[in-house]
Amino acid sequence: MAPEKPLPWSLSARWVFPVDGVPIENGLVVIQGDRIVAVEKHGAREPEQDFGDCAVLPGLVNAHTHLDLSGLRGLAPPSSDFTAWLRSVIVHRRSRTLENVRTDIREGLAECLRFGTTLLGDISGDGSSWDALAEAPVRAVVFRELLGLPPNRAAVAVSSAGDWLSSRHATPTCRPGLSPHAPYSVSETLFHEVGRIASIGGCEPNTTQHIPIPIAVHLAETKAELELLERKSGPFVSFLNELGVWAPEELVANSQRVMNLCDRGIPQLYVHANFLAASSRVPSRSTIVYCPRTHAAFGHRPHAFRDFLSLGVRVALGTDSLASNPDLDLLAEARFVHRLYPDFPGDRLLHMATLAGAEALGWADETGSLAPGKSADLVVLPISDTSSDDPYRWILQSCNASSDRRVMFRGRWVSGEDEISSR
Repeated sequence: MAPEKPLPWSLSARWVFPVDGVPIENGLVVIQGDRIVAVEKHGAREPEQDFGDCAVLPGLVNAHTHLDLSGLRGLAPPSSDFTAWLRSVIVHRRSRTLENVRTDIREGLAECLRFGTTLLGDISGDGSSWDALAEAPVRAVVFRELLGLPPNRAAVAVSSAGDWLSSRHATPTCRPGLSPHAPYSVSETLFHEVGRIASIGGCEPNTTQHIPIPIAVHLAETKAELELLERKSGPFVSFLNELGVWAPEELVANSQRVMNLCDRGIPQLYVHANFLAASSRVPSRSTIVYCPRTHAAFGHRPHAFRDFLSLGVRVALGTDSLASNPDLDLLAEARFVHRLYPDFPGDRLLHMATLAGAEALGWADETGSLAPGKSADLVVLPISDTSSDDPYRWILQSCNASSDRRVMFRGRWVSGEDEISSR
């Protein structure tokens, strides 16, 4: 006999933000099991949980972070000298034991969850975040980081990519990806090979459905990177020489060449893109991942995210790591953008913090918006200022701590107020 379906139940709040539709005042979200079955105005039924002056948002999506660098909070302040900052990150990595790294990953993951992130894209130096993320109440893509500028190191990276993918099969909540690190650390051959491997893809768990392997690349992050590619000069030359990996003949010609090599009809995330020309030909299945507070911490020029959006390029938000950011609060990234650009539409900004990231990471059928049939992944947060007639400003101008937020994943409360008992 088939098990009985759980009874539907509902929660309500002052505002519900579906993201793929207009905000609903006095909205109601009806949940059955791990699924949303209705999003509607309050009145059709009496809610089991009424949160009052709160907003209900989809679970937030952090499209770019490095959980294994969570032990670097406050220890490597960003500066205009990017290669000096990279040196401090490398020193830190080399000082950490495997257990240190696992602890850092767990602590970073717990922080993401407290702040309301229910889907994240994690760049993992050796893929070691897979076990923690596969078991956690979040969805994730774990991008195995690959480095290799000299031919011998590139060959080792290609081999390790294949080995890692063959031992990491997609689960219902966790999928593998690859991250050829950046144009200053990856050869043209390695970019080509990663694109080839990723295009082969994998399968959904317990099905024969093909899953593309997404690629994430740190691209056009600094002026020094562009100088290196265009003129084979600048601070990266001495940096790469110090590491014993200077191989100028192996460098790609420019940022566009990277995108061309990775364009195999698979999802691609181009992270930072601080100095990527808006006129670049960004492949159709690509996403620019903008990390606002990290971008500002390094003192870069204003980001071109609005130009990319106007050209139809998807833009999602990320926090980057605690090596360059004070916390892993994705909503704080959106609020920072709102302070910089108060006239930028709130609906587009919330989309960048939720559904755009889900689309970028390949999970938009499951999460990223509040819609019937999707996973019941959501965040409830208090609204502290209701003086504006724009409800988006209420969530973008409010200030609340992680402890004020209630987080649900797959229909179950997983964080906030001692994990509210779900029905």
